[in-house]
Amino acid sequence: MTLAAPEPEPLFDVPPGARRPLARIVLLTGPSGSGKTSLGRRVGAPVVQLDDFYFDIDHPGLPQRYGSVDWDSPATWDSVAAMEALRSVVTTGRSEVPVYDIPTSRRTGTTVVETQGCPVVIAEGIFAAELVAVCREEGILADAICLQQPRLVSFWYRFLRDVAEARKPLGTLLRRGLGLLRAEPRLIERWVSLGCRTTSPAQAQRDIAELMGKISSST
Repeated sequence: MTLAAPEPEPLFDVPPGARRPLARIVLLTGPSGSGKTSLGRRVGAPVVQLDDFYFDIDHPGLPQRYGSVDWDSPATWDSVAAMEALRSVVTTGRSEVPVYDIPTSRRTGTTVVETQGCPVVIAEGIFAAELVAVCREEGILADAICLQQPRLVSFWYRFLRDVAEARKPLGTLLRRGLGLLRAEPRLIERWVSLGCRTTSPAQAQRDIAELMGKISSST
């Protein structure tokens, strides 16, 4: 009698339910001001705002830059909690996520994101690329997109938004904006190295709509 070979041990732990997700994640990154939030609204899919996973300003050890906390550093952001939220929403259809107030740099409450039958959940923010590897490993990644447009366009939209929302003092906004303008090519290069592909906001919208249709028709 021939004995069956034992099942191989998994290379990594996969959370319960992750093998058969109810939806899949589109990670959407790009420079601040590149249109991530507005694209998420236009697509019509549930959106997890990854910026809401920033640490509070009094969290110990936050990096400093431009005379204040360097909010462009991934060290200011709770990647573990963000990944737990994405894992929950695609495996259960629902996730409770924080609400973050940027002017005061604090979490002010929570809200709920639900798939409501949508095959795709968009997770958008400047740190989205940090989650590409683990989402791919767990089989919940649908796409990883980095929005790219002329640097001066992103600079201008970012500045207008930040002033309108009174996100930080004007001097801080100018210093940060000019720093990000210079750093943008390097940032995009890093996001691509983490697994994102670059495209324009208009093309990204078409690609996500097509992806949603393909996933829906295959289920």
